Amino acid sequence: MHSSAVLLIEFGSIILGLGLLGRLAARFRFSPIPLYLLAGLAFGEGGLLPLGASEEFVAIGAEIGVILLLLMLGLEYTASDLVSNLKAHYPSGLVDCALNALPGAVAALLLGWGPVAAVVLAGVTWISSSGVIAKVLGDLGRVGNRETPVILSVLVLEDLAMAVYLPIVTALVAGVGFAAGSVTLAIALGVAGLVLFAAVRYGRVISRFVSSDDPEKLLLVVLGLTILVAGVAQQLQVSAAVGAFLVGIALSGEVAEGAHTLLSPLRDLFAAVFFVFFGLHTDPASIPPVLLPALALAVVTAATKIATGYWAARRAGISVRGRWRAGGALVARGEFSIVIAGLAVTAGIEPSLGPLATAYVLILVVVGPLTARYTEPLASWWTRRRGTPQGPARPPAEVRAGSRVGD
Repeated sequence: MHSSAVLLIEFGSIILGLGLLGRLAARFRFSPIPLYLLAGLAFGEGGLLPLGASEEFVAIGAEIGVILLLLMLGLEYTASDLVSNLKAHYPSGLVDCALNALPGAVAALLLGWGPVAAVVLAGVTWISSSGVIAKVLGDLGRVGNRETPVILSVLVLEDLAMAVYLPIVTALVAGVGFAAGSVTLAIALGVAGLVLFAAVRYGRVISRFVSSDDPEKLLLVVLGLTILVAGVAQQLQVSAAVGAFLVGIALSGEVAEGAHTLLSPLRDLFAAVFFVFFGLHTDPASIPPVLLPALALAVVTAATKIATGYWAARRAGISVRGRWRAGGALVARGEFSIVIAGLAVTAGIEPSLGPLATAYVLILVVVGPLTARYTEPLASWWTRRRGTPQGPARPPAEVRAGSRVGD
């Protein structure tokens, strides 16, 4: 009875603290992710107030948080959207991968961490934060801008790549051999392909099966189906997050909209718990030794993300000002970088990887909204200072219906 009371007190204090931190972040209009990570550092080993009884409960909540993050991401897109984006914008995705994954891999090898850590850190530096970027675009009133579909296309391609990348990382950190890893990847690709085929061909049938006019029943069916599929995926040594993502893709129309509305509060709650859990496993004393490498990596990959957005927008025929805005908007890293690093931390691959990823995300999740706001004005100022005229946009490679024509 006593331990149960302690668990309730500790977990209740965590949730209350997260709520207050979220309100503080909203007041100053920035992402709460850095505050959640700092809260985890404060509650973890070496922190101000280490947890005891509730740590196992927090671990379960964190796993649900990852599942809900990927589910909600999948609900944003239909299978046909994913296929069309892949066909139209795959060169931008390849450039994004080359420019942003390579610095992480090189940094890990230079630090002497080995090839597995290199693959993990490559993912940490590659994937932008869809949640932070979407919020920033809304806050800046840029949702209707011509460059916004380009930004979203890059994010969609990163999300698609996650369905292949996560099973690879899961196999690597588990230490399985080449043959077993190949089987795991083949299963993951086969399942992903099967779900995408079913979503394109039978998406309406699946949505009708899940659909319900009663919000309670819709919530229970979607949440239960997602956790079930995630569990089966994990049992097959495929990432549970990938399973949740594919469930989200399979649902469409009114079902996806209704599920998104119902699950958003749960997603926010358990995602916050996930960030706290990641912080719990990072000793604050281990961050200062990796702060300089994290800062250097943040500077390099902020520049490469800006270059990625600029190139992708130029390819789509966006004006120079829009290209800079696209690049600046893509800088923020967040939830998926922590998800990827969390796999390695749980497996004990490299002790310094977790602290470096934490510091890296803390830096870029704060810097990202600033680059989104100020990259274009700074570029315009520099251009005027040099006296170089900003040329007109090239004819668009792809024109998105209904997009705003102006800058």
